[in-house]
Amino acid sequence: MADLTELYQDLHRNPELSLQESRTARVLAEELRPLGFEVTTGVGGHGVVGLLRNGDGPVVMLRADIDALPVQEKTGLSYASTARGTDLAGNDVPVMHACGHDMHATCLVGAAAQLADAKDAWSGTLLVVFQPAEELARGARAMVEDGLFERFPKPNIVLGQHVTSLPAGVIGYGTGPMLSAMDAVQVTLHGRGGHGSMPEKTIDPVLMAANVVTRLQGIVAREVAPADTAAVTVGRLQAGAKDNIIPDTAELGISMRTYSAETRDVVRGAIERIVRAEAAAGGAERDPEFDWTVSTPVLVNDADATETTMATFVRHFGEQRVTRMPRQAASEDVGVYGEVAGVPTVFWFWGGFESADSLPSNHSPEFAPVIEPTLSTGVEALVLAARTWLDDRA
Repeated sequence: MADLTELYQDLHRNPELSLQESRTARVLAEELRPLGFEVTTGVGGHGVVGLLRNGDGPVVMLRADIDALPVQEKTGLSYASTARGTDLAGNDVPVMHACGHDMHATCLVGAAAQLADAKDAWSGTLLVVFQPAEELARGARAMVEDGLFERFPKPNIVLGQHVTSLPAGVIGYGTGPMLSAMDAVQVTLHGRGGHGSMPEKTIDPVLMAANVVTRLQGIVAREVAPADTAAVTVGRLQAGAKDNIIPDTAELGISMRTYSAETRDVVRGAIERIVRAEAAAGGAERDPEFDWTVSTPVLVNDADATETTMATFVRHFGEQRVTRMPRQAASEDVGVYGEVAGVPTVFWFWGGFESADSLPSNHSPEFAPVIEPTLSTGVEALVLAARTWLDDRA
């Protein structure tokens, strides 16, 4: 565990943005090679795949994500990140592991080491996947498109986990639709710029954008059935460069979360309808532009496989440390693997914080799991889950 603590602190201190995880990938590959894994790098970008063949039996896939976020760390830790990077728009930004991907990767290294050391106790094939670009919801699809299931054995089950704001050592799970589908669109509204003192000579895209933001809030309230669940968020609104100049364009970054294809179609259609209608109401002389940049499926936890895995957890950790959770509005592209491969997915959460009071959320600048018992619990959970599905030689 001392070696894993050192690895975790190194990854935390040296985060890398999505699509830029070159150092992280190199470090993780170097950790796997001495364990006897066949290691392949550069899969779907900076993805790392480790393969451990151990006789006949099922193929079990363990997945962890490795990218960080453009967040300024405020934890005060001795190993806090001071790193900076360049985002996709060319901006210089702070970088932090504010979603625990450093913990995910470290736990997977630890589990890989324990499973490799216990080869006499199981048979089958272990496929460990360190995935880049989860925060862009692009990494899983990129690895699949780069031949993950053609170049390497196709798994019989996909297993993964995520550290979150639960008390340290506690595992949370759900069955069926567990995490929402997420779609994101970048919208450009076109107006006609001019001097702020002569608004009558302009077509104001800022006013259009403001009305769009307000009107979008009615989609979930009035177009989604109360028994269903959805969320629409405008996370970015950018327009202009000076307070007395009406700009030519305004841009909005909009994300939507849904749990069914039907609701997804309703919400997506409503977003486009509202944007077009507000542009027309504002007198726009050019249609708005829509760039749907991100799409991830609903993460569906296979009910039977999840209950079987959780039964193993209960036997090991005890009932008091394994709890059922409601479905979450967050999204994760790990569901892509099981969907493409046509195999069950089991994905769970585990806690990383000492107190149940004022827990920081993922993506917070204060997000910093306590190393123990978070690290040991994460390693144990992955090992137990893998051993549940590998053939037992004991």
